[in-house]
Amino acid sequence: MTPQPELKQQAADSGSYLLAGTVLTDGMSLDNAVVAVTEGRIAYVGPRAGLDVSLTDLEELDLPPGSMILPGLIDIHCHGAAGGDFPTGDSQAARTAVDFLHRSGTTTLLASLVTASRDDLLRALGALRPLADEGLIAGIHSEGPFLSHARCGAQDPRFLRDPDVELLGDILDAAGGHLRSMTYAPELPGSDAVVQILAKRGVTPSLGHTDADARTTAASLTEAAELLAASGQGTVSRPTVTHLFNGMPPLHHRSPGPVAACLRLAGAGTAAVELIADGVHLDPETVRMVFELVGAGNVVLVTDSMAATGLPDGHYELGPQSVSVSGAVARLSDGTLAGGTATLLDVVRRTIDAGVEPAAAVKAATAVPAAIIGRQQDIGSLRAGMRADVVVVDRNFGRVLVLREGRTLGRPAVGL
Repeated sequence: MTPQPELKQQAADSGSYLLAGTVLTDGMSLDNAVVAVTEGRIAYVGPRAGLDVSLTDLEELDLPPGSMILPGLIDIHCHGAAGGDFPTGDSQAARTAVDFLHRSGTTTLLASLVTASRDDLLRALGALRPLADEGLIAGIHSEGPFLSHARCGAQDPRFLRDPDVELLGDILDAAGGHLRSMTYAPELPGSDAVVQILAKRGVTPSLGHTDADARTTAASLTEAAELLAASGQGTVSRPTVTHLFNGMPPLHHRSPGPVAACLRLAGAGTAAVELIADGVHLDPETVRMVFELVGAGNVVLVTDSMAATGLPDGHYELGPQSVSVSGAVARLSDGTLAGGTATLLDVVRRTIDAGVEPAAAVKAATAVPAAIIGRQQDIGSLRAGMRADVVVVDRNFGRVLVLREGRTLGRPAVGL
């Protein structure tokens, strides 16, 4: 269900209003609560009886019975949507993708790149910088190019390379201070230097697309966490793991590999693990297992979405790679999975269907990624003083209404 046009217009005109329903925030559920929004900020969250008298005359939006009110969703691994592919360097297509994602409920996102030639990487970074400057995206995630050939997945193997400090410097410069995360393989020679530079610059090292053993994985994540803590940046909370299970060898009882180390360190709070819980990349039982093993506070739900998100089956691009989408599943010509086609709200819904408590699933798509990118004081939760990024859903977690900075957003331009 979507809000009626007149309701959306009234809210946009007034700029100050009340939302009533069940609030899901910070891993908690608050029944019969209200959220007051004024001037793009949240003024109050809690029982109606506690509402300050100055807020009691706010316009109350007529939401469907059983509505739930969530913080705006945050996707830190997303390559595009609605025909727009962030790695191509097409600024207008990127804006189309961002607009679609905002309207779908992902009010904050990192625009993810893929492994490509040096020139293509720098061009894509240059195209995304203005979007970051304008606040349309929260920054940029570079998935590669310092990744394992053995576990390249949909990354183009022609452009994979060992860690190169000079190239990393060029990437950081081209990003203009907006690089927020970089995926790297810890077994490659020179990876330690990459982690050190990223941590010093306040960029999240994200271990992934790796064939490393458990010991190498654990050592790299532990070092990354220690370097981030000592960096003095005070923004990035800890390293992450790029789409756990995907792009790495499977867990084996005599060769545990990176999965075992990532789960152990996530359980200890040293790292946070990404999960593409879209029903394609991971079995629902795997998703539920990870939440129960490490806790929602150490899980980040992501989409790994690509240009086909929101569009019909067909042929699309993911950076330099051609991708075919059939039955909403994206693959390279050899059958390799090539990103996702679900929105983050879809992923949250499927995580709940897997048996995860709704408040826990929402936390993994809001408060946890907000802390990962150092924005937990402004977004990711519904608390007084926070930016008014809000998603209202019905009983089935269908999108009803999206607010970004207190402004109502209409339906995505293309169907979900």
